[in-house]
Amino acid sequence: MKICILGDTHFGMRGDSILFHEYYKKFYEEVFFPYLLSNGIKIIFQLGDLFDRRKFINFNSLYLARKYFFDRCCDEGIELHTLLGNHDVSFKNTLQVNSSELLLREYDNITIYRDFSKVSFDDTIDIVPWICDENEEEIMNHISQSKSQICFGHFEISGFEMDRGNVCHDGIDKKLLERYDVVLTGHFHHKSSSGNITYVGTPGEMTWADYQDERGFHIFDTSTRELTFIRNPYTMFNKLCYDDTENDFDYYKKFNYEQFKNTYVKIVVVKKTNAFLFDSVIDNLIKSGAADVSIVEEFTDMSITQDEELVNQAEDTITILSKYIDGLQTNVESDKLKNLMRELYVESLNVETSE
Repeated sequence: MKICILGDTHFGMRGDSILFHEYYKKFYEEVFFPYLLSNGIKIIFQLGDLFDRRKFINFNSLYLARKYFFDRCCDEGIELHTLLGNHDVSFKNTLQVNSSELLLREYDNITIYRDFSKVSFDDTIDIVPWICDENEEEIMNHISQSKSQICFGHFEISGFEMDRGNVCHDGIDKKLLERYDVVLTGHFHHKSSSGNITYVGTPGEMTWADYQDERGFHIFDTSTRELTFIRNPYTMFNKLCYDDTENDFDYYKKFNYEQFKNTYVKIVVVKKTNAFLFDSVIDNLIKSGAADVSIVEEFTDMSITQDEELVNQAEDTITILSKYIDGLQTNVESDKLKNLMRELYVESLNVETSE
């Protein structure tokens, strides 16, 4: 049997941004559902963090998510299975109060897993929701005694990248899951694998840390255990290298600015000798409907000559914070401080004004 594996969806992300709703709606309507229907796949297993906010729901975000995702699953006769992630629950020590059970109870095609469970899709699969104080001992006992060879969960595992280049040094030891042949998990947004464990990543981009990081969904064959990745072709974050010594006025006049409509754009200035031409490029980006345009003009390494290297110098916020912390002289453990700053950064995105 082939089932769809979907990572953290975070409906209502970026402060319930309408732009991000439109971005994800396009993905689900033009890529996700057409693929499932054309391949006869009728089961989706979503690995936690279904909604973004822990404490409340924006009515418009709920309306939009129901319209382009939950209602579509129901209309197409697709079963949706979802386990609870840390963003789905209101409190850190219990899963009792959660958005999934409160908001989706009317859907007969949706199954929500709040406790350690077992399901059978050709093979028996252990289902492990977010581990907290209330359920940690019980879940660890279940795992240690389990005879299942496959596990779906929402784990925080030490040694894996949370975002590209940002490694988690807290969480559980991956050895606790070594009894399984296959572990598919949500929680970290960067898609990665090590041994028997695969973080499936998110279906789309959420922050600049996701730039050029593959996003999409997977198809899991429960008989062969083959995992196939289907990439999301749409991007929310883009970079444009500007160099008017290499590209003349005609190049920028014919440039397709429309490709950046409703996206976030960073202009990486390699060389700027014509202020009028540069201003016209900015103006054209704004007129095309780019959601946000930022400019990167200063580089620490002036010997860099390749465009790709220059783009890489335009670092995301998390990378900048991590490098700054590495340079500090403090008694606080740098890894713990990095994790704290990352959490604060992610929380700050949730107070972003809606479009």
